[in-house]
Amino acid sequence: MDQLCGTELGVAAEHLGADNEVLIACSQQSALFERLSEDLFAEHNHAAPFHTIDIRDRAGWSASNAKPERQHAKQAALIAAAQLPSPIAPSKTIESNGICCIVGPTEQAIRMAELVQDELGVTCIVNDAGPIQLPSAAYDVAKGQLTSAYGALGNFKLEFARLQTLNPAGRGELGYGQTKPTARSECDVFIDLRGGAPAFPSHEKRNGYFWADPKKTGELERIALTARERVGEFEKTVYFRLEESLCAHSRASKPGCTRCLDVCCTEAIFSAGDHIQIDSDICAGCGACAAVCPTSAITMNETSFEAITKVAEVMAKVYREHTSESPRLVFHSLDAGTEAIANLARYDDGLADDLLPIGLEHIDRIGHAEIMAAFGAGYAEVLILADNELDERMVAAEVELAQALLQGTHNSPSRARVISAIELCDAGANAGRVSDPVLLVGGRRDITRVTVAAMSDKIEEPIPLPAGAPYGAIEIDSDKCTLCLACVSLCPTGALGDHGGRPEVQFTENACVQCGICDSTCPETAITLQPRLDVSKAALSARVLHGEDPFECIKCGTPFGVASTINRIIEKLENQHWMYKNSDNVQLIKMCDDCRVKAQFHGDSAPMAGGERPRIRTSDDYLDS
Repeated sequence: MDQLCGTELGVAAEHLGADNEVLIACSQQSALFERLSEDLFAEHNHAAPFHTIDIRDRAGWSASNAKPERQHAKQAALIAAAQLPSPIAPSKTIESNGICCIVGPTEQAIRMAELVQDELGVTCIVNDAGPIQLPSAAYDVAKGQLTSAYGALGNFKLEFARLQTLNPAGRGELGYGQTKPTARSECDVFIDLRGGAPAFPSHEKRNGYFWADPKKTGELERIALTARERVGEFEKTVYFRLEESLCAHSRASKPGCTRCLDVCCTEAIFSAGDHIQIDSDICAGCGACAAVCPTSAITMNETSFEAITKVAEVMAKVYREHTSESPRLVFHSLDAGTEAIANLARYDDGLADDLLPIGLEHIDRIGHAEIMAAFGAGYAEVLILADNELDERMVAAEVELAQALLQGTHNSPSRARVISAIELCDAGANAGRVSDPVLLVGGRRDITRVTVAAMSDKIEEPIPLPAGAPYGAIEIDSDKCTLCLACVSLCPTGALGDHGGRPEVQFTENACVQCGICDSTCPETAITLQPRLDVSKAALSARVLHGEDPFECIKCGTPFGVASTINRIIEKLENQHWMYKNSDNVQLIKMCDDCRVKAQFHGDSAPMAGGERPRIRTSDDYLDS
């Protein structure tokens, strides 16, 4: 059908008047179909449930030389993906009472206050020596310098230095009062007119914060229109789930994984001891933290790894069923990415006929595991359409990791790459060997491991990876290690273990996330991290990294301690320390705990032995005396 919204509207009315759920592949005219459904319900008291998707720009319009069977396959794949259930993210209620703080030069701050004073309760903190103006009774004025800011809509916390409040006066010149060295304030809405750097990173993602770009005209009016509406109750999506017990951030104050802290563009993540915490008011839901978390302590509600994997898997399967070919995949943003694809469809050759798109709120959500899962589903290439340089930097490390995995499986690293919009029209080149689809079951690490193993006929050695990769081994310098087992006791994933019967450090490589806690814990600096991926069966089992024979007690023969450590202690103390010269005290070092205590109390020359116990006197003894 070509004109379902025009000459063929009767076909749409026929299906909407039936009982089955209707899927209409045109979202541009969704309002028209909504009105049609309402009219049918009003007339017949019945209308079939329906929803719309857009496949025209992404699959319907392509270059003149596009293969029809590929276009049909794309359309079928997109329709199949649209019928998958969408994850529902929980939400929380944020309350704003409209308390507003405006910070900036006197002229701009007063002007902004006049624009918003009818809807918001305003306090102006001016930061210059501009002329003092007689303020309105609708807002307050003070003078000071902003030193720090934290929070989001409904809960901003601001700190100021050298704060002076404007003295109220009935006549005479106005002036500021006594200076306070520091002061704190709380507000619901924060308007920043200082003209310098924003108070927050990625400030455009901070709810309730408005920053005026001094290079643009009409900024105050633009901000005022939106700021005035920030009063009342608002629904805030809770984008993430955090399982603190899985977090490998720290143990016993020893630093470990900081990957999520390093990539969070809004600074919503902070250290809370042995684990991290995320401020749900500040979190903008980009998902970069979940993409780099090595233990899946952070997962996303809206764009979970399982949901992304399922969509990619279903589309690849349907496409292959129609063409017997391997498609390519492109991740793009729902904002600029979708617009770029639509423009290409209308004014250029359109999306390549073998390229299947998946739109996400933020492409930061894509990590190496999502890329490798797509290869596991059978895609020939996995592309990421970056909206800007910031997005490209955000995904660079994860793309580099995926490329290292491809290179280690003897595949071209260019099969995973970041692209520009113009490359969306290009047909796919020869990708080389495309592995058969694997069963995409398990977590991020499981699917990555299975996919890497499937992409090469034989991987003889572990694949070297860039520094910071969440897979790898550790090396222990046996000359330094004293087998204190501090690393074993603090390992958050159980990758390090010990042996119940002898001093020994065991290691299961598949469980290691390269958090570095063992390295920071080791008092002898004997541990070195080794980023790599070993897909052999040996990586699934514990192996001995370092072990020694225990020392046997010279009294009872019970094994205790580490033989080399006991011998070193004896070597350093025997005939060297005054307590161990011309004495049998050195023998105490060679005894287990029980025998050492007995020797100290009961030996002939025991330092803690008492005198000879006197004979017990009886009544006869007293009568005979």
